[in-house]
Amino acid sequence: MPVLHLEMHPGRTQEQKRNFVREATRAVVETLVCPPESVEIIISEIPKDAWAVAGKLKSDS
Repeated sequence: MPVLHLEMHPGRTQEQKRNFVREATRAVVETLVCPPESVEIIISEIPKDAWAVAGKLKSDS
């Protein structure tokens, strides 16, 4: 069972998330030759004050 974990900042619409999971599932099914029912996708929305790059919080940029 393939499990995809997507971490991103909040702000995408439900429609954008629906489109993403549909297309990501399609790519996994085609690439790994597995049924779509076996593909799981977990979307974690992490606020910018809890995400840092190069020693700086994203909320500070």
